[in-house]
Amino acid sequence: MRVAIIGAGAWGTTVAIHLAQKGHDILLWSRDPDRAHRMQLSRENDRYLKSFRLPDGVRVVSSLGEGADFLIGAVPTQPMRTVFARLRDSLPRAPFLSLAKGIEIGTGLLPTQVYADVAGGDRPRAVLTGPCIAGEVARGLPTAVVVAGDEAQAFQGLFNTSRFRVYTSDDPTGAELVGALKNVMGIAAGIVDGMGLGDNAKAALLTRSIVEITRLGLALGAKAQTFTGLAGFGDLFTTCVSPHGRNRGLGERIGRGERLDEILASTSSIAEGVPTTRAVLALARERGVEMPITSAIHAILFEGVAVERALGTLMSRDRRAER
Repeated sequence: MRVAIIGAGAWGTTVAIHLAQKGHDILLWSRDPDRAHRMQLSRENDRYLKSFRLPDGVRVVSSLGEGADFLIGAVPTQPMRTVFARLRDSLPRAPFLSLAKGIEIGTGLLPTQVYADVAGGDRPRAVLTGPCIAGEVARGLPTAVVVAGDEAQAFQGLFNTSRFRVYTSDDPTGAELVGALKNVMGIAAGIVDGMGLGDNAKAALLTRSIVEITRLGLALGAKAQTFTGLAGFGDLFTTCVSPHGRNRGLGERIGRGERLDEILASTSSIAEGVPTTRAVLALARERGVEMPITSAIHAILFEGVAVERALGTLMSRDRRAER
């Protein structure tokens, strides 16, 4: 099979390696022609995924002039519309799989919806999500994920190996939504770590986070069981505890007293939870859904509220039953 992957970051490169090792012919697209040329020659993504060799089946390109059996999007959510609009005339008319985890600011659209808006809603589209840290997948460590949406079984066959187990789901809305919201909660988890608040606080955060995420998901038509599975709590857990998570790492630095603008200026990595916080809070308010943790993170990131004050607001909310 020939697979075109749009986006040569850590996750796009990892997926290219994984699929090439299965014997597929991979076109890995980078927006930067110079970087694409360097990667093609060096056989390594030295910026985002050092020390992992690109198999011979991976060709790094900066233009799309060939057809493909599958199209995969590995571009962060916020620039996704611009990137796919630029490539629209050369995109293969193939089933599309999104690897992005976010919500577009301004429209409230999920990544597969952004793709449909740009490329046309008649094309099959799905999402791959779950607890999948790029470096661990590239190393061949055991991983389990979920594919939800159109052609889910075809994508399952494309990806599944003895080390990368793929389940299917009939709830693309829930799977894609929780993939976005867990990044917001990852920032919150990092703040807990940065402030040294302990394991009790982290456990409470994870538990109440999945409640909050589920509340919005149900309001948008998702299925409750999605939020207790790999796409839900599985991905949330990894995001909130892994030392490799960009969102948790950003939150940890905030918890230690650094400012958001300083953190963003010091790294080339994109923490999707930052823009997603804006998008999801707007969506929750539109739907009348209460999301106190998300509101607290928004206050810290964008409203100048001190971390200690936001924490105090959460802990002093009206007493109530758990459910």
